[in-house]
Amino acid sequence: MIVVFLGPPGAGKGTQAKRLAKEKGFLHLSTGDLLREAVKKGTPLGKKAKEYMEKGELVPDELIVALIEEVLPEEGKVILDGFPRTVKQAEALEKMLERKGKKLDAVVLFEVPDEVVLERLSGRRVDPETGRVYHVKYDPPPPGVKVVQREDDRPEVIKRRLEVYRRQTAPLIEYYERKGLLKRVDASKPPEEVYRSLLEVLGDAA
Repeated sequence: MIVVFLGPPGAGKGTQAKRLAKEKGFLHLSTGDLLREAVKKGTPLGKKAKEYMEKGELVPDELIVALIEEVLPEEGKVILDGFPRTVKQAEALEKMLERKGKKLDAVVLFEVPDEVVLERLSGRRVDPETGRVYHVKYDPPPPGVKVVQREDDRPEVIKRRLEVYRRQTAPLIEYYERKGLLKRVDASKPPEEVYRSLLEVLGDAA
């Protein structure tokens, strides 16, 4: 089973994917992690990706699809988190899966209002010593722990990220809806409820 997780930054896709991986045996493929890992290991694809990243350019779709193809197992359950982000990427992914005799089983859209994303992300704080992430409202740091706000968690940056998401990803929602693959989950609810909804939309395959 191959599932794509779609949704804005801060929708909780990574959190839920990790839980599905732990409890239901899914392989969680985050394209950001794949890229960083390939660059760190200096694989042929990683070296190519690094060239683009060092110039501040976007890594081409073909390269990301090739990275996914390299780690896609023959059997088992897979979550693609953070890819595709555009219709062009979706088409490239589809061609690659066809070559391998596979197909997408579902696309889960994590729906969450902008104001919830803003509250979640702008409230995040990181302990630079340990990397532990806190939240000023939901999980405040213990007294005496010095924390910082990451650059991309500032409200003005979050708003820009949401604009990019809407511009790039809105067409993808329609694209997958037409194919009958789209499943919607209300991601503004507490994580436990979101997880239950996820299991419902994925059905027996989960």
